[in-house]
Amino acid sequence: MAPISLNTSYLSGFIREHELSSVARQCELAAKILEDRSGDGNDFLGWLDLPVNYDKDEFARIKAAAEKIKSDSEVLIVIGIGGSYLGARAAIELMRSPLYNSLKKDTPDIYYVGNSISPAYLNDVISIVGDRDFSVNVISKSGTTTEPALAFRIFKDLLEKKYGKDGAKGRIYATTDKARGTLKELSDREGYETFVIADDVGGRFSVLTAVGLLPIAVAGCDIDRVMEGAALARADFKADFEKNDCLKYAAVRNILYRKGKSVELLVAYEPAFAMMAEWFKQLYGESEGKDNKGLFPASCIFSTDLHSMGQFIQDGSRIMFETVVDIKKPASDRFIEKDPANLDGLNFLSDQNMSLVNRRALEGTVLAHTEGGVPNVVLELEDTSEFSFGYMVYFFEKACAVSGYMLGINPFNQPGVESYKKNMFALLGKPGYEDAKAALEAKLGR
Repeated sequence: MAPISLNTSYLSGFIREHELSSVARQCELAAKILEDRSGDGNDFLGWLDLPVNYDKDEFARIKAAAEKIKSDSEVLIVIGIGGSYLGARAAIELMRSPLYNSLKKDTPDIYYVGNSISPAYLNDVISIVGDRDFSVNVISKSGTTTEPALAFRIFKDLLEKKYGKDGAKGRIYATTDKARGTLKELSDREGYETFVIADDVGGRFSVLTAVGLLPIAVAGCDIDRVMEGAALARADFKADFEKNDCLKYAAVRNILYRKGKSVELLVAYEPAFAMMAEWFKQLYGESEGKDNKGLFPASCIFSTDLHSMGQFIQDGSRIMFETVVDIKKPASDRFIEKDPANLDGLNFLSDQNMSLVNRRALEGTVLAHTEGGVPNVVLELEDTSEFSFGYMVYFFEKACAVSGYMLGINPFNQPGVESYKKNMFALLGKPGYEDAKAALEAKLGR
């Protein structure tokens, strides 16, 4: 059985059979354009065959580096922003625990920096590391992206002060461009071990490369099984529409978008899925949000967010649909004992596993929301194992690419990302931005 299956039984009141069949041809055409590499952005399709075509020598070096980090470091600092850290963090929290750093374990704690410009957050991480032995994995194609470059400058200095220049270089692992860029040049000069960010794999599609795999391996996850899951997904999702849940998911999203739904709310009932949802939001937001088109990707963790967002979802504007990730087998379970006093009145929940209560919450919520007019797409995920994670990553990536082509946009560029950077550089006085700075200062009333 595939680790993911699509359950559309709750869509009967929202999508008619003929609508799905009419979109099927468009969906298959988009998938063919993707597989033929004949669409826009086709120079960024390295992820398509990555599960079977990855560099086996580098893969072995990733595992060796992970073992070295586990043997000589109590902490790994992962420096990156966007796709350079979200996938790894999502994987570790899903497969290990959202409380990974607090668990008793034989692997290093992992902290993520370079994903903001907050000095308070950075100082807190430095304080937490304290006197413990640590290593750094800096992830940047260019080495000049502001947030990670700033964090790397600081942690490189900390390493050199603690271990000396020679000792520090054995604790810095740079995931960067194969041949060029500031970080690559520095790594070659200083002797850091390097891993490659391929030219044909964009950041948000890079979790199955060294970008994600090194931190995932350091956390003790089996990256061989991750790649095996992704390889099965690659094979499965070449099937015809009728046997292809990935294409059906892309089609359903497209139909609901055409019907006026502007928000896709990704929902799970496990806190361990929260960072996976953040990865999903970058993948779909950065891929689809162009030319004034695209579904806005949002997320909730239930039942937690039913006590905050539940009212809006049930009775608010009918602008959204939910994609519910139903994890069939939780990482662990707990049996509910009877309480003789029953002061809380919860003995009706006794003599069963807590996971069953969580499942009834899912079932009751899906029924309530669909009856309230919110379409629910259910993705049934077998478990949170490495194999299932790899399969799910490929599922979402391919569905995203197909969805983008169905929208008539290039899913692999991100032209809007640069706008804020230009303004920020001008306001900070970066050389070459002097004229822009004066104009922006005037707009800010300064």
